Amino acid sequence: MDEDNQTVVTEFILLGLSQNRMTQIVLFVLFLLMYTLTIGGNIFLLCIVLASPRMHTPMYFFLCHLSFLDLFYSSSTVPKMLVDMISIGGGRISYIGCTLQMNFSLFLGETECILLAVMAYDRYIAICFPLRYMVIMSWRRCKNIAVIVWLGCLSCSMFPMISSQHAICKGNIINHFICEVLALLQLVCGDTSYDEAKIVLGSLFTLLTPFAFIIVSYMCIIRSLLKINSVAGRTKAFSTCSSHLTVVMLFYGTSMTLYLGKARNIPEKHKIVSVFYVIVTPMLNPMIYSLRNSEVKRALRKI
Repeated sequence: MDEDNQTVVTEFILLGLSQNRMTQIVLFVLFLLMYTLTIGGNIFLLCIVLASPRMHTPMYFFLCHLSFLDLFYSSSTVPKMLVDMISIGGGRISYIGCTLQMNFSLFLGETECILLAVMAYDRYIAICFPLRYMVIMSWRRCKNIAVIVWLGCLSCSMFPMISSQHAICKGNIINHFICEVLALLQLVCGDTSYDEAKIVLGSLFTLLTPFAFIIVSYMCIIRSLLKINSVAGRTKAFSTCSSHLTVVMLFYGTSMTLYLGKARNIPEKHKIVSVFYVIVTPMLNPMIYSLRNSEVKRALRKI
């Protein structure tokens, strides 16, 4: 495209989920409630774990990291989306703000993918090597793993997903409710095959690889559980995995549908799928771990 047709974009307009005013109000109330539950639920889970010495174990150490991550993951996009819903002029965001939101969301999303894989490894060690669990998953090792996960994902997210040589030449209207990399890619000039290849490659590393690791971990867990003669023993051992497995299916299911499925090319489906992993999953995570975990219930009763 000629340079004359390229314009310097200083801000973007987010179309949101709907242009109907009544629908926007209904969605605002619904998402505000869900965001409140997200903040309250994750803070509640953090406080429960910190206040109960019995829960100071590697499993709950990583669970606290997950709750902390969900707090920031949801807060990086939902407050701005709520403000846009009640704004008469629509959703506007500066170029720098949009870039920061996109990269911050990518960083937190990648971190959650890797963290869920680490939690699967923790359950594998706890069930397959129970007598050596606290030796293998020592506090020093847990802290080192957490530092590597956070700093590693931060380093990966610092590489821009969209090449800097591309200029915005297809307007400044983003058909989404957040600055999402796939939606923003629709506005850049020229051939975007290289950028799409980078997104697919990044998805293979941050989605498929950790997911494959989780599958292998649970295959080893199931094989170990089959060796337990007692049905009650197998049930008790696997009960510690059920919450994590539910969270994995929710997060990876929606993320892979978006970045590796057909929803990435259909704007409306793209937005609906994004609602699940941006708003719904961070809200459900603390509920799943609280309602399905006997130790959390026991700690709550003591407090």
